[in-house]
Amino acid sequence: MIIDFHTHSFSDRIAEKMRMKIDYHALFTTLKQSCGIMFPYTDGTLEGLRTNMRANGIDISVVLNIATKASQHEVVNNYAYELNKYNDLVSFGSVFPSAPSAMDELDRIAALGIPGIKLHPDYQGFFVDDESLFPLYEKISSLGLITVFHCGHDLGLYSPCHCSPQRLSRILDVLTSPVVAAHFGGFMLWEDVLEHLAGKNIYLDTSFSYGRLAPCFARQIIQAHGFEKILFGTDTPWSGAKEELAYLKNLGLDAYELGCILGNNACQLFGIDE
Repeated sequence: MIIDFHTHSFSDRIAEKMRMKIDYHALFTTLKQSCGIMFPYTDGTLEGLRTNMRANGIDISVVLNIATKASQHEVVNNYAYELNKYNDLVSFGSVFPSAPSAMDELDRIAALGIPGIKLHPDYQGFFVDDESLFPLYEKISSLGLITVFHCGHDLGLYSPCHCSPQRLSRILDVLTSPVVAAHFGGFMLWEDVLEHLAGKNIYLDTSFSYGRLAPCFARQIIQAHGFEKILFGTDTPWSGAKEELAYLKNLGLDAYELGCILGNNACQLFGIDE
């Protein structure tokens, strides 16, 4: 089984707005200006994601959307609930951490059966190790929710980096339910991943690595951290499933290690019968 632990799918309304700004068959004009040469591999819709999954042999995709303002998290979580009705999707919710209703929304997420949340400290405007967030982390832990953090730099945003590996390492005694650090633990901060996260009780996903992270460095992180805590991810539509799968399969892992990263580790995390 192959589980892609890091994808995005947007409602038709949001996807249409994206297409108005972006020529799907060329480059995203906005992202070209802020991110360099970068283009989408799907049209951003649910059907686009599922078609891409079928084309690349992916059995389940984890959909990660975020609430970028306080008024969004209820809508984001309702969408996640609807996506979880599909047997090939596991959709996470989100909260806007500074919203007065964030704690109540976490309760609602758990009641809806949504298994986790995605937080993006850069887009949501908080430093991951800010002690004012600790009650939120304690609440997440008490509910047993999985938390995926964008970790490292974001190509579309300026500094500072709100979730560096070092900062993230400081909350692991507070946020005790499963934590996943996206982009091999910290996009463009991989030396810091080795220093601050390797070997700790945290998962790293492999998303957005093709053409960006040197394979020798990826192998070093996997060896230092342990393949049992690595989750395959693509960051669809911002990276290609075909390319990310090929990247992972060419790291020189043995069949058992590869199978764990591609799906077995995620199965154990979700309690899915492999």
